[in-house]
Amino acid sequence: MAADVPGTYVLEIELPAPADMVVGALGRVRFDAGRYAYVGSAMNGLRRRIARHLRADKTVHWHIDYLLREATVARVWHAPGERRECEVARVLAARFAAVDKFGCSDCRCSSHLFGVDGEALSRLLVHHGLSVSSPERWR
Repeated sequence: MAADVPGTYVLEIELPAPADMVVGALGRVRFDAGRYAYVGSAMNGLRRRIARHLRADKTVHWHIDYLLREATVARVWHAPGERRECEVARVLAARFAAVDKFGCSDCRCSSHLFGVDGEALSRLLVHHGLSVSSPERWR
């Protein structure tokens, strides 16, 4: 993807140890160790948005910024084009446990962060037209 195009993305995140943290207006949230999927959209450019998420030196702005202080991005799923963030979040919500109200303050979804099984996540996202790449591609 040479040009910075709009689209939808899913960060597949690994949290190595349980964490208890304050996440902005959500307050204190307890996270179990494991794999998570965070769904977002980047209508001003996937490359710029994903690169921002991967940087350590950033202003904490979104819910995901708090979690990424403790977790690492293992894989980046992406689909250029129209905004499908809530559609993808609904697909994941039907299959995985949600972290209530995380990352969805600007929509009606119950969450945009889910505790996931990596293989099941891969199958679902491929089925729904997302491609996968390593985080290094976006840095």
